[in-house]
Amino acid sequence: MTLRNQVLVWIGLLVALILILWIFRGILLPFVVGIALAYLLNPLVNQLQKWHFSRTWATVVVLICVLTIVISVFFMFVPLVGQQIVGLIQRLPRYVADLQKLVTEWSPEVNDWLGPERAAQLQTTLNDLARQALGFIATLPGELVNIGLTGASVLGFTLLAPVIAFYMLVDWEGMVRGVDSLLPKRHKGEIKTILQDIDNSMAGVIRGQGSVLLLDAAFYATALSLVGLNFGLVIGLLAGFLSFIPFVGAVFGFGLSMGIAIVQFWPNGWMVALVAGIFLFWQFIEGNILYPKLVGSSININPVWMMFALLALGAVFGFVGLLLAVPMAAIASVLVRYGVRKYKESPLYLGTVRSGPDRDVSPR
Repeated sequence: MTLRNQVLVWIGLLVALILILWIFRGILLPFVVGIALAYLLNPLVNQLQKWHFSRTWATVVVLICVLTIVISVFFMFVPLVGQQIVGLIQRLPRYVADLQKLVTEWSPEVNDWLGPERAAQLQTTLNDLARQALGFIATLPGELVNIGLTGASVLGFTLLAPVIAFYMLVDWEGMVRGVDSLLPKRHKGEIKTILQDIDNSMAGVIRGQGSVLLLDAAFYATALSLVGLNFGLVIGLLAGFLSFIPFVGAVFGFGLSMGIAIVQFWPNGWMVALVAGIFLFWQFIEGNILYPKLVGSSININPVWMMFALLALGAVFGFVGLLLAVPMAAIASVLVRYGVRKYKESPLYLGTVRSGPDRDVSPR
């Protein structure tokens, strides 16, 4: 098979995969969650196997432990978080009104500092942001229904995802051997190298970045609650869990926290500065310690490409697309880097393309 035909075959397989995902997007959620859970827990199952557990019993033990932890956390925190979410939605219009009132009271000082024209622009910007925030909250329930995050779908993937994860974990080694047996023998080594790069990138996405996300949520929720910020728990959790979108989690949490802190603590500027310091401190820790240690260089994706993948796949596949966006972007990044490397090794790039049977037109 010529190189051209090989490329066409791989492109055809990719198009077929995308079409299948689009057709079955309505039922993919439990499978995506189950496969991700199996991938995340596979190292633990492998470790138990080294301690002379059978594969089945190792899977049962790991899943029971994980489900026990998840259910315990659910019953401990979900009622409190639910109350705070409802309270925040109810109080947010009042917070916006209070913040606008404070800005009005500061108008003489702001006019002297910025000038009348810039002060008016600031007031208009704040009003626009307030309207957008309130509009987003008002339409949030409808948006959750549109992307498929309804009570029935949540219940469905909650019940099915552990079952899918169990069967995936039990048969993981068999699936790996099956894929390995299907690889073309001539290119087997090169394909396995690419698959290893994809595995490293996926480990960075699911295990490394997932760990960073959980640490972000735990720190923000704890720190904001300890300083006494109203609804600090839910704001911290949202800021942490939105961290999988570059900059969005920190910007969202910082903006919402500062708005509430100004209304709640003013004129105590030290408390407002303390809330700001929580985000600045943790962003330094995340960027200089957590990301290099837990993720490293396994995810080499430009933030702009990451945001494009989230928006594009979210628009096409809904909530499932948001879950698939980061792993798919990581896989695409590995394949693009491989393609660039092969191109730089090719005669086309090196300038040794032959125009005839015996004619070399490479530059002298």
